[in-house]
Amino acid sequence: MSTDYVPVFLVMLIALVEYFGFAAAVGRARHRFGVKAPATSGNPDFERYYRVQMNTLEVLIIFIPALWSFAILVDPMWATGLGALFIVGRLVFFMGYVKAADKRSLGFALSSVPMLALLIGGIVGAIRAL
Repeated sequence: MSTDYVPVFLVMLIALVEYFGFAAAVGRARHRFGVKAPATSGNPDFERYYRVQMNTLEVLIIFIPALWSFAILVDPMWATGLGALFIVGRLVFFMGYVKAADKRSLGFALSSVPMLALLIGGIVGAIRAL
């Protein structure tokens, strides 16, 4: 295997570690705010932690295939950079959203724009490869 893709693997794995960290934060928030499993509502502070985790899960289903499609069909280094920006954006999203729902916009944009670029680039790369 070409070492060109090692940074892409690293970005993917860091994104998954980040998601694991968000899941752990939800567990801590569950305890901190007294929300007993299986409940996912009842405390607005807990619900913001939970929504960060769920929203991140929702976008990972787009991010990971888009990352790899772009890396293989367009350029692995650009995929790595865009993927790293996605990770930073998700962290900004987490930090803003757990403070207040209206503080999530910057992080949402910082993660959505590179994810969309990876997705569109992957589609264009696939069409060009035909």
